Amino acid sequence: MAGHSKFKNIQHRKGAQDAKKAKIFTKIGREIIVATKLSGGDPSSNPRLRAAIMAGRAENMPNDRIKRAIDTGLGAGNTDNYKNIRYEGYGPSGVAIIVEALTDNVTRTVGDVRSYFTKCGGTLGETNSVSFMFEHVGEIIYPASKASPDEMFEAALEVGADNVESGEAHEITCAVNSFASVRDGLIAKYGEPEKSGFVWKPTVSAPVDEETAKSIIKLIDLLEDNDDVQTVFTNFEVSDDIMERLMA
Repeated sequence: MAGHSKFKNIQHRKGAQDAKKAKIFTKIGREIIVATKLSGGDPSSNPRLRAAIMAGRAENMPNDRIKRAIDTGLGAGNTDNYKNIRYEGYGPSGVAIIVEALTDNVTRTVGDVRSYFTKCGGTLGETNSVSFMFEHVGEIIYPASKASPDEMFEAALEVGADNVESGEAHEITCAVNSFASVRDGLIAKYGEPEKSGFVWKPTVSAPVDEETAKSIIKLIDLLEDNDDVQTVFTNFEVSDDIMERLMA
């Protein structure tokens, strides 16, 4: 088992802040719509929909809003056709950034994303220009209090996970095609996780200084504030002390 890593995908850093923004419901609603359109409205047979509903409940999304999103995905009301788009680029000092979006207007979204990169001294690249520095995996997160590191490691191994990092939380990773079975196996033993879904996990880190980190965080904030952007992943790494100062 690896130790608690110093750099995390930006979901973790921004979770508490994003929960305060009403637009998080818009982002989750879009994910529910797309998941429903792809595989139906029954979460028990649609892992992506189930994960989206879990994310909504974790953010206290009203049940009626979740239901409306499912109904929309089944063809009621709104007929917007959202597309999954992945953007890749380099931030300040060559830091690798992956942006996942759900949009009904690709031209608008790519224009916005490119402008954010340019404004913060970065460059939007071609597809696969930085993804080789990441691994696309399923991730399931439980609070540290749920089990000891050894217990969680054994339980995750039994259901087919690839790795567990235990520190402030247990972060279980698995192959994308094993995600549903691994998550369901862990839920059977430990209940619903704090968070679960697919992430781009850095395999190569990019250490940066405080000024560069400040610019990268500004870029991430601009990206995350866009309604079309669902998630942002990056490989920048700074010391815990610097990150605490920047988040203060």
